[in-house]
Amino acid sequence: MQIIKKTKSLCPECMQVLDADIYEEDGAVYIAKTCPSHGRFEDVYWSDYELFKKVEGYECIGEGVKNPRTQTVKGCPYDCGICPAHRSHTVLSIIDVTNRCNLKCPICFANAATAGYLYEPTQDEVRSMLKNLRENQPVAPNSIQFSGGEPTVREDLPELIAMAKELGFHHIEVNTNGIRIAKDIDYLRRLMDAGLSTLYLQFDGMKPGPYIAARGLDLFETKLKVIENCRTVGLDSLVLVPTVVKGINDDQIGAIIRFASRNSDVVRGVNFQPVSMAGRIDKKKLKEMRITIPDVLKLAEEQTNGEIKVSDFYPIPVVLPISRAVGALKGRRYQEFTNHQHCGMATMIIPEGDKIVPITRYANVEKFMSSLNKVYEDASRGSMLRAKMRLLGATRHVKLSLLGNLVSSVLMQGDYDTLGQFMRKVILIGCMHFMDPYNFDLDRVNRCTIHYAFPDGKIIPFCTMNSIHRPILERAHSTPIQTPS
Repeated sequence: MQIIKKTKSLCPECMQVLDADIYEEDGAVYIAKTCPSHGRFEDVYWSDYELFKKVEGYECIGEGVKNPRTQTVKGCPYDCGICPAHRSHTVLSIIDVTNRCNLKCPICFANAATAGYLYEPTQDEVRSMLKNLRENQPVAPNSIQFSGGEPTVREDLPELIAMAKELGFHHIEVNTNGIRIAKDIDYLRRLMDAGLSTLYLQFDGMKPGPYIAARGLDLFETKLKVIENCRTVGLDSLVLVPTVVKGINDDQIGAIIRFASRNSDVVRGVNFQPVSMAGRIDKKKLKEMRITIPDVLKLAEEQTNGEIKVSDFYPIPVVLPISRAVGALKGRRYQEFTNHQHCGMATMIIPEGDKIVPITRYANVEKFMSSLNKVYEDASRGSMLRAKMRLLGATRHVKLSLLGNLVSSVLMQGDYDTLGQFMRKVILIGCMHFMDPYNFDLDRVNRCTIHYAFPDGKIIPFCTMNSIHRPILERAHSTPIQTPS
């Protein structure tokens, strides 16, 4: 056993903050901690030590927000709000508009039926949360996701989308299981007319089995109907979101990627999410279900017969030079992906008939990003002409002419519309592993860029929200569910 680093974690039983070791053994990376009351806990952190070391090189520490909403009192992760110790600003903001749902998934973060209370912010509360997010300094989030529960159970969801648009959010997502969207195309039209950008669609596989196991019923045809309805109404931005569970749907990764490629007229991305173990779970079941980012990437390579390789994926902070270079040239701040390097990895594919071609076949990612780092350095020193020349030179690392032209447009224009044009020529394939109390790492937590807003003014990082704060905060702003006597 080789200890790689020391961090802080949580006891899965009592949620006490504990010292933890991240260590390598037999080519994998583990996290271990011991609670004085509940004993020792070990879990796989990353299943591939060599990939873990490679990704370490992309570490980048952000500067957080200049206007934190809470003070440092109890220490991470109990001061969330965001506290002064948080190192990354909000990139994707989330508002849970309800904890009601039309499903009862056993792997869900939030469900009113099991929680025993109804959490459903009023329109005025949602407006307040949206305004609070947009007040973040030094840069306000541009993207908002309405989530739940199942947000489409709210009849006024179109009004909430229009409200977000009015308050300056350019990218507005709805996180959905798709049941209502499949049944009610007019409701989908209302969402679009209000300003919906993207549907973030729960999508667990290409056959009934994964849905029956994870969701309690066969929803595969429902998912296909959602895609058909999006195509009918002209919504060309849909992200497929599989929750990956070992033994349930880890055989579906390649098939889902190929399906996304075949439907590239409407599908903009696939975001694989290794299952987060909410609640108490016995150690045997934890080991049976646990799957990590390297596992997903290797399965993607195997199941696409090497059309996508593990080496095509990069950690999320790899794109940081783009926002910094364009921001320096334009004299403004853009969202910066200063996530922890082990939170997620991604690549882009370009559909070419029946083939799926990673962007790395047409672009030298390392050289391209290195060039943009130099653009940022020159622009920051005031050498604007030199920076612009470097910017033009950076595109020589992108070979495909159409893609190169689009990249040039994104870099020169630096706006949402040109970025949208680029994203419609590619499909983003990502894997984001949200933490639970078993694999919790405070080094990752304080660099989270995905944040929930709450009616009390707090802004909570994703993994602390779902591991710790959700029941406390939701209950404080909820009403009891009345059960029949």
